[in-house]
Order: sequence, then C-alpha cells, then structure tokens
Amino acid sequence: MSDSCERKPDWLKIQLNTTENFRYLKRLMREERLTTVCEEARCPNIHECWGQHKTATFMILGQICTRRCRFCAVKTGAPIAVDQGEPRRVAESVAKMGLVHAVITMVNRDDLPDGGALVMAQTVEAIREAAPGCAVELLAGDFQGNRDALKVVLESRPEVLGHNLETVRRLSPQVRSRSDYDRSLGVLAAARDLAPLQALKSSLMLGLGETEEEVLVAMEDLLKQGVTILNLGQYLQPTRRHLPVQRYWTPQEFSLLRDQALARGFRFCDAGPLVRSSYHAGAGYQEYLKQIGSKKEDYRGERKK
Repeated sequence: MSDSCERKPDWLKIQLNTTENFRYLKRLMREERLTTVCEEARCPNIHECWGQHKTATFMILGQICTRRCRFCAVKTGAPIAVDQGEPRRVAESVAKMGLVHAVITMVNRDDLPDGGALVMAQTVEAIREAAPGCAVELLAGDFQGNRDALKVVLESRPEVLGHNLETVRRLSPQVRSRSDYDRSLGVLAAARDLAPLQALKSSLMLGLGETEEEVLVAMEDLLKQGVTILNLGQYLQPTRRHLPVQRYWTPQEFSLLRDQALARGFRFCDAGPLVRSSYHAGAGYQEYLKQIGSKKEDYRGERKK
C-alpha cells in the first residue's frame, strides 16, 4: 500500500487551522531565522500545534542532515557552518512565545567532532537564562555513539532527553541511514548510566511492515535501557521518493498498544495515528510527573530527598 497513491483512512484527515497564532509563529520563525521540524519534516500536526496551542519544535544546527533516512523529509547534503547565534535566538523566541515546555531537536551533524552536542547544550542553557520557568525537552541524535558528547548534553540538565528508536530491529537497516538499532539502545543505556534520574523518551513509527510482536519486543528493549516515556505514531510517506506505507494502524490498535506499553512498565505512553515525537510534549511530561509522583526540579540534577 502506498501512502502517496492510496486514500488515507478518515482518522488521518487533518483540519487546517491558519489562525493568527499560526501566522504569528510563522512570522517569528522567519524573522529569527529559525528552523522547525514541524515544517522541515512536514508534520501533519503543524496547524493544530501552531494554530491552537502556540507550540513549535525547534530544529537546531541547520536545515541539512548528514544522513538520508528513508522515512524523513529533512534535506540531506553537505551542512553549513554552525551558527553560533542560534542558541540565543531560539531562547529569545521561547521567551517571546511564553512557552512553559520547549522541544529542541537537531539534524544529524556527523561532520562535527561532537555531533553538535555542545550547541544543543548551549541552547538549553540559553533557554534557562531567557525563560527560567520553561521545561526543556531534547530530541537528540545518536552522536555516533560518542559517550562524551552525550555527557555534554546531559550536563545541561534537560527535563526530558529523547532519542528515537524509530522502528523495529528487522526494519531498521532499510528505514534508517547510518543509524543502528543497537547503537540507539546503547545511547539510551548510556544516558541512564550517566544521569540515573533523567527522564528518557523514545518513539516508534508504525506502518512500515512491522508486526505487533516486533513492536512489543522493541518496547521491551527500550524498557531494558531505562526508557520511561514512549510515543507511538503512524508513519506517513512524505513524498514518492520515501518508503511507502505498508499498513495503516487503526486508532483502536494504537489504544491497545498504549495499554500494553503501560502494563509493561512505561510510566507514560502517547499512542495514536497522528502522534509524533513531540506531539503534546508538555502535557505528556506533566502527566508523566503525576505518574512518578515527583516534581520537575527532581529531574534537574538533584536527587529527591
């Protein structure tokens, strides 16, 4: 089944919402010369998040990724030089928007010795200064397994550190480029080792040909690395050049997978056809805190007494 040729199910119909909020955020991103994964990855939720919730996921380190994953619409090629002013501009935009939860993701920068870890950490630190009441969630790359780079990111003390497994083990080689299932698990395990109290998050796309049993195995693999927050969403083919959709999972099936995830030990799981890594991230984080009976200060470098 090809997502570009076949009619999408009714539950995937998206309501456009070009409100004043949407226009404001689009103008702000252009004025500050910032990139969002909402636009670059052609996220189906952009009108809801920008138009209704006034939230956006900032993508740092440029618009060009050094990897060519077969599910992703972000441009691939030779990246530009690092923009040293980007962390400050992101932080100022977070403050202007009045965000209480900011999500920062990145393109892979395999051309940099640290994979872009320092810039990601500097972005967190800049947000702390410009908007001290804002929680920060990171969606980081694998830094090619560089533990020292990961440590730099963790030392900035984000409330949530995310790294996506993306798909099940069998499909990983054909779906991801220069990325590896076991390396991703290793990154998450290293994060748990380096920061035992860190909230760890990962996400899986469904619809690429995986079986339910393979999804459940991936859940168990993530739990073994200390991941406590999981998002499950439907893969949608960005263009005809990308992998076609093999199956549309129903809302009911996503609901059952969510129940399975929680029963297995995840403290929070968001699952649904339109769920993405950062979908309703702030509300999800608050629900996660309720589940663990904690406060966000407990996850910013201080062990709960």
